[in-house]
Amino acid sequence: MTKRAVFPGSFDPITRGHENIILRALPLFDEIIVAVGLNIEKKGYFPVEDRVRWIEQVFAGESKIKVRSYSGLTVDYCREISASYLLRGLRTSADFEFERTVGQVNKKLNPDVETLFLLTTPEFTSINSSIVRDIYKNGGDVSLFIPDAVDLPKL
Repeated sequence: MTKRAVFPGSFDPITRGHENIILRALPLFDEIIVAVGLNIEKKGYFPVEDRVRWIEQVFAGESKIKVRSYSGLTVDYCREISASYLLRGLRTSADFEFERTVGQVNKKLNPDVETLFLLTTPEFTSINSSIVRDIYKNGGDVSLFIPDAVDLPKL
């Protein structure tokens, strides 16, 4: 049986922290699906097609990583693609509290899916997509915070 994990998120845009979690999780799974979630409550800043393309570029040489977009409940998506694991990164204790609650609800909704947490390495703890977007929108240099393969459009 294939050990397939889903790493869900908005990835708006993908950060070096996301990249680090995915690369560190590779030895644990046969396949990781980086799943760009479409949230009808939240309009993304960058188009989903760009986000998917950027993630594909970041992991172009890694056959164990697939990139997809999806909508609806993440645990339903896991069921649909036969994934037994949800991968989540934790930066802070607040992340843990939120992710623990979501993980417990997901376990009720789909008992066949296990949620696994990886701690963010210290150098990436302060990075998140919201901060990167704010720097970008204000003309700042985001190159320190996003993978080299991501080429954001010029403003």
